[in-house]
Amino acid sequence: MFNTYQEAIDWIHSRLRFGIKPGLKRMEWMLDKLGNPEKELKAIHVGGTNGKGSTVSYIRSMLIEAGYEVGTFTSPYIEQFNERISLNGKPIKDEEITLITNVIKPLADELEHTELGAPTEFEIITAMAFYYFARVHPVDFAVIEVGLGGRFDSTNVIEPLVSIITNIGMDHTQILGNTVKDIAFEKAGIIKKNKPLITCVKDHDALDVIKQAAIEKHSEMMQIDHEFFVTNYCSIESGERFTYVSEYETFNDLELSLVGKHQTENAAGAVAAVSYLMRAGYAKLDEEEIRRGLKKAYWPGRFEILQASPAILIDGAHNPEGLRAFASALTNRYKEKKIKIVFAALKDKDLTEMFTILEGIDAELYFTEFDFPRAAKADELKAISGVSGVKTESDWQKLIEELTISLKSNEVLAITGSLYFISAIKSFLVHIIKK
Repeated sequence: MFNTYQEAIDWIHSRLRFGIKPGLKRMEWMLDKLGNPEKELKAIHVGGTNGKGSTVSYIRSMLIEAGYEVGTFTSPYIEQFNERISLNGKPIKDEEITLITNVIKPLADELEHTELGAPTEFEIITAMAFYYFARVHPVDFAVIEVGLGGRFDSTNVIEPLVSIITNIGMDHTQILGNTVKDIAFEKAGIIKKNKPLITCVKDHDALDVIKQAAIEKHSEMMQIDHEFFVTNYCSIESGERFTYVSEYETFNDLELSLVGKHQTENAAGAVAAVSYLMRAGYAKLDEEEIRRGLKKAYWPGRFEILQASPAILIDGAHNPEGLRAFASALTNRYKEKKIKIVFAALKDKDLTEMFTILEGIDAELYFTEFDFPRAAKADELKAISGVSGVKTESDWQKLIEELTISLKSNEVLAITGSLYFISAIKSFLVHIIKK
């Protein structure tokens, strides 16, 4: 048994050595031993390549405004592990992590000695979240983010009220497949029989796969630009503004604090989900609660502006799709500014495509590196990229401190790449800014 939070966290992280093991049997075994807490949840299941976390945040924020208790399970964390299991937008307490780890550990030890083998870190954390939301602090709604893929993801043991697939892009290809159709097939695995699906996917190949899965599961599919629409979009100083239109309602001039045109689509998918919950009698919200919820929604590490002037921002654009959205938001918002970009990434990403996107931004580019098993070295990034005029610095702390201190009023510093990189640098950067 664990007496301290740190002991519990160290044990959880020790499970990383078991890697990624697709399949649901270990999850089902543990949850059965716990009395199936996942079956007690009113869940919203959110999958897709990018935009999952923001979509979770919008749904959570709207439901909180209406007075509901809302649990969220997300990954990865940016500053503290506890962020992954949150209650009403706040990470659960250290002592609660210790409590639920002590519940799960004996099961993990027992499972390790069966033919199913040891549960992974992600399986452990998923079981912890379900147990917490059902037994420790029962919630009105649990908004659950898929970890990887969908079909064999640990979270895919739930029977949600509604499923959401945000979008489909090329990421985790070594696990999910090398084509958009392959990836869409895995993501579509979260569609449940007779349960509705909301999607903001626009790629035709991906949509074909998702539509077929929805037909086979008798799932009503609500698709952006078909059943619901984003209109009258404009970027405003505080974020974004758009109008949401569907056959059920029109919400004019909704405002978001999260930045980027892509956020209007994430928000529209979230509104479509909440609208379904209202029509089906699961939730009651009025228009003002929806408006306030969208405006208040916050998601760390996604075009997060840490300082307004001179502007300093971080964005975990960890794949081509995310980097394209980052580039669009950056160049749209800071047209008159000189842009400086610091970039670090994992080796197993589609770096060639990401470099093409970076090269298309009129910016001063810096490559750096960070301490993570799959992180690329700064010199490796430069060699692979072939982008001319790139500066490299292996010491990210030195680089970021120098750039922050010397930043002029007509300049913007944007730090992007791996979410693990953003996690590593955020608290350091906030400290430098406050100096």
